[in-house]
Amino acid sequence: MILNQIIFSKKTQHKGFEDDKNSEKPIRSVLKALSWRVVGTLDTLVVSYILTGEIALATSIASIDFITKLVLYFFHERIWNKIKWGK
Repeated sequence: MILNQIIFSKKTQHKGFEDDKNSEKPIRSVLKALSWRVVGTLDTLVVSYILTGEIALATSIASIDFITKLVLYFFHERIWNKIKWGK
C-alpha cells in the first residue's frame, strides 16, 4: 500500500501533472514516519522495560509497536494532507 502511494506519485509527476504546492510527497511522509517511530519506539522500549523488568519482552513490545504505528502514522499523514483546512 505504501509502495503504491510512492509509485502512483511518481507516475503522475512523469505524466506532466503539476504538483500540488501545499502537498507533501509520499516519500516525505514515509521518512517522517520512520524518524518519529524511532523516537516513539525508544520510548516504548524504556517504558516496557521499566514495567516488565525483562528486556526480551520489552523488545518484543517495542518491535510490534514500531511496525503498527509506522503504518498508522503514514496513512494519518496522507489523510491530513488531503484536508485543505488550515493550509
